[in-house]
Amino acid sequence: MNVREIDHITLTVANVEKSLRFYHEVFDMPILTFDGDRKAVLCGKQKINFQELGHPHEPVAASPTPGSADLCIVVKDKMPEVINHLKSYYVTILEGPVQKTGAHGKITSVYVRDPDQNLIEISNY
Repeated sequence: MNVREIDHITLTVANVEKSLRFYHEVFDMPILTFDGDRKAVLCGKQKINFQELGHPHEPVAASPTPGSADLCIVVKDKMPEVINHLKSYYVTILEGPVQKTGAHGKITSVYVRDPDQNLIEISNY
């Protein structure tokens, strides 16, 4: 099999509208509506789908749980700009900036949580 990329991930959330607002406002990710009433945000060339706990779209993960994801989002901005932007939205930085290793080499990262307590690593190369 010749894998090209990840197309989308699905986050199980407590409140779809609250999650949409966070990812759209804080990260400026465009909101998408698909398959009627399903909601997602566009993250670069990939999509983050939101599924509200108790309202699954089949098929569903074996244990859909809000707050169980750990994502890394790569941004073009320099880290001081990222930190100032997050502070302007009152987003708490849990850790960083720290040096880590991403899929393409060394990255500088800060860590935050989304409304469901998913761990979000914001990085640049």
